[in-house]
Amino acid sequence: MEQTDADVGAYLDAVAGSVRRRDAQTLLELMHRITGKQPQMWGSSIVGFGTYHYRYSTGREGDGPAASFSPRKAATTIYLPDGIGAHADRLAALGPHTTGAGCLYLKDLDQVDLSVLEDIITSHQAVVGEVYRHRAADSGGSADVPS
Repeated sequence: MEQTDADVGAYLDAVAGSVRRRDAQTLLELMHRITGKQPQMWGSSIVGFGTYHYRYSTGREGDGPAASFSPRKAATTIYLPDGIGAHADRLAALGPHTTGAGCLYLKDLDQVDLSVLEDIITSHQAVVGEVYRHRAADSGGSADVPS
């Protein structure tokens, strides 16, 4: 996935469905506040904040957004590369949602506890930073932490 120069505001203004558009604006503000980073388009449909470098045990590596979401047709997707399991206790208190391996799917932010969602995203940011700091220290390399 690559960062692009596409206009985040124009992308969000074109999101179909008033609930999805409203939720996207809420997440834009929430993730900006948590990360302190400006939004950037990743590919054609992911809004990301900051970056981190990942390296899998298979040797595959690349860069991705440290925090990100996508206002998809069926549900808004929040990406949690540290895995859904890392947030099990908080997810139990979140409200209506579904999950994938590293994705949280929300149909309507008005139906979830936004303070719990904020805790999940904040926790994710801390974990991503810590994991990549340790990996860099273990390899003797520079820190691959969210920027």
